[in-house]
Amino acid sequence: MTAAVQPAGTPGIAAEDVRVELGGREVVRGVSLEVHPGELVALVGPNGCGKSTLLSVLSGTRGPKSGRVTIDGRDVATTPLRELARHRSVVTQQNRVDTPFTVAEVVAMGRYPWLRTPRAADSPAVIADAVELCELADIIDRPFAQLSGGQQARVSLARALAQDTPVMMLDEPTAALDIHHQEQVLEILRIHRDAGNAVLLVVHDLTLAAAYADRIAVMKHGELLAIGSTDEVMTAELLSRTYDHPVEVIEHGGRRVILPERSSR
Repeated sequence: MTAAVQPAGTPGIAAEDVRVELGGREVVRGVSLEVHPGELVALVGPNGCGKSTLLSVLSGTRGPKSGRVTIDGRDVATTPLRELARHRSVVTQQNRVDTPFTVAEVVAMGRYPWLRTPRAADSPAVIADAVELCELADIIDRPFAQLSGGQQARVSLARALAQDTPVMMLDEPTAALDIHHQEQVLEILRIHRDAGNAVLLVVHDLTLAAAYADRIAVMKHGELLAIGSTDEVMTAELLSRTYDHPVEVIEHGGRRVILPERSSR
């Protein structure tokens, strides 16, 4: 992966007082956050709290009611989509199950923003790296529509990696994956971060977030409750309040494991 060259101090993602209204209801309320190059930030919170909606605004696929978003220093509202696609890649929860394309063709779609540019020459090597990282060689010629949900998720990640952008946003990329592939995806994102890129990850698995994120942002009812390091944010008090359910935070092997409290029945 190619590390992006940016002016010192320029955030990969910057959101200022973002507000989103859907169906007459405000679902994101004044959220401000930054994700810097070389940083992996996990966005967590209960179902329906506005995480995916916020991600869609940050990526430029949805407009906010108010507020401003920049990607790699460029205003999302005024940047042409093709140029924006050269600065950020997005992995969504939904994959089109009716697509007629093979795995190889889907991964290659990530190179579309670079057509007719000097970086088009890099496409074969970049695609090959993405296929290898996501362990897709054995299914490379299979139709995307015939894959399992977990396999489709890995192909979507490979497409985003092939896009080779300085900013990556992912919405629940590990939801359909087994333990091996969950850890594999987070290791890939760590490599991407270590190459100097900014990564924003929406994830429900709090233990995964605690293990891999540099900082964690916690949302509830459309608001950002807290953002900080694992030690600052992953506390039993804050998480219990966020999820309206008591949780226990355990230290194991130098990492935090988050467990819901259960009755003894």
